Amino acid sequence: MADDEKARNDMLQKSGRLAVPTIAVGNQVVIGFNRSELEKLLS
Repeated sequence: MADDEKARNDMLQKSGRLAVPTIAVGNQVVIGFNRSELEKLLS
């Protein structure tokens, strides 16, 4: 449970939101599922 709370707090600090899904790629944060944005960040 403590790990989950730490992960939650880390993501809140990175994104400023509690949204699902929140995906961090490097220093970029994508809120929601955005295939084109994810593909761009991963290529």
